[in-house]
Amino acid sequence: MEKLRFMFTKISNNLKRSLLLIITISFAWSCKQNVEKKVISETNEKPNFIFILVDDLGKEWFTSYGASEINTPNIDALVNMSIKFNNVYSMPQCTPSRVALITGQYPYENGWVNHYDVPRWGHGANFDADKNPSFAKALQESGYKTCIAGKWQINDFRIEPNAMQKAGFDEFCMWTGYESGNKPSDKRYWDPYIFTKEGSKTYEGKFGPDLFSDFVIDFMNTYKNNPFCIYYPMVLTHSPFVHTPLEPNVKTKYEKHRAMVRYTDFIIGKILDNLETSGLAKNTYVVLTTDNGTSPSIIGKRNGKYIRGGKAYLTENGINAPFIVKTPDNKHFETDALVDFTDMFPTFLELAGAENKADLNLDGHSFAKVLTEKAQSTNRDYILSMGGLPGHINKDGWLVNALQFRDRVLRNEQYKVYVDTLQKVHRIYNLKEDPYETKNLIDDANLQSVVNEFQTKVDALPSLDNNPKYTKTKGLPTDVKKAFLDKAAERIKHRKNNMMGLATEAQFLKLSTIPVENKK
Repeated sequence: MEKLRFMFTKISNNLKRSLLLIITISFAWSCKQNVEKKVISETNEKPNFIFILVDDLGKEWFTSYGASEINTPNIDALVNMSIKFNNVYSMPQCTPSRVALITGQYPYENGWVNHYDVPRWGHGANFDADKNPSFAKALQESGYKTCIAGKWQINDFRIEPNAMQKAGFDEFCMWTGYESGNKPSDKRYWDPYIFTKEGSKTYEGKFGPDLFSDFVIDFMNTYKNNPFCIYYPMVLTHSPFVHTPLEPNVKTKYEKHRAMVRYTDFIIGKILDNLETSGLAKNTYVVLTTDNGTSPSIIGKRNGKYIRGGKAYLTENGINAPFIVKTPDNKHFETDALVDFTDMFPTFLELAGAENKADLNLDGHSFAKVLTEKAQSTNRDYILSMGGLPGHINKDGWLVNALQFRDRVLRNEQYKVYVDTLQKVHRIYNLKEDPYETKNLIDDANLQSVVNEFQTKVDALPSLDNNPKYTKTKGLPTDVKKAFLDKAAERIKHRKNNMMGLATEAQFLKLSTIPVENKK
């Protein structure tokens, strides 16, 4: 009996050891599989980004923001599966908006305070990717394939044919901008003049926005197995106002503008359709916004008010941009979170799991938690906008700003202040009660503590704005005369204010009903 008990115990122990060995091997195999799955998961979970920047279009042309004179079904469909932001500041004009977006820095830091069309005006000025940060370069370093299509206009591709690669873009299809001395290059719509890796040429009979959007879609499909970032700064809806392939018979400036807005909507529909059919939608962030307000020559209607385009002005119609973000899981809500254009760079980095290196010197704040966790606010206590109108060339031949401290605006969730060139707050508006900025409350004794708080923030800003930082490229015989830029820069100093008020119904009706050729 004792011998039998011993044998049973021995068999039992062997079984336990065998079972323990099986469990250990299974656990190790499971861990190996989990590690492999995690590596694969981390690779697949790097999100894609598509950033669409419409040119010269305010909220009064987005039905989701209360516009009544336009139908944009594709944008509406996008909004219905996206996050709609109400308080996002661009800069008031093209160049400062775009450079702030690219660098994550305010114009007073990156130096591009004024507007400057490099290929048209020249003098060796350029966006120097060796001296300035670029979100595209940062994402490239994190393993992203990058693409840009549309409008750039801060380098002259005749002089710098590798400018797009230096800025961090693997693939590109660009309108060259209006190159001085090259008349065909002024065309961005019909018969567009476009720069690719094959060089620059006119595409006879083609419509530029179709070429750019097709390029974007081809890039998406080519690199769908890689994390990618597409920056699509549209040429639409900037002047000259033209007919479109969908509406060839429009005649007046107003009709052409509306047709161009509708074509913008059509192109966005193409991109969204491809996202769905390719299966990329489930891992892609789509941002739709605009670089500044509509041209002041155009009037729209929003929430019953007649809104004159605010491009180049600091009123809300010039800088409070429509801003729509589709997340991979289609979060859908509306937010008053404070965001401005410097925030996109750090947000891309956080969503991509990339490092925000100290040497990037970013002014922006990531709002990734609004997108991933439905946070209702960012860690900002104010947003800022500034800039626009031409800079000039100094006696030593360098592009410099027209003013040493450019006027600007700051706002929090309720109040907005205007700061003059002497660095003093001189206007304040309660945007919750007065969204069209009709009543300056600077003399309201009850608001002096608010004014003082804003003044403290202004005092903490640099007292001098930087000038653009670049190594000068060679000039061209066609560089614009310095006197032209000097005269243009003087407009800033003699401007009565930086505000564009509401239009009247009579002004709207005159614009929207009378053909251009009949106006005197």
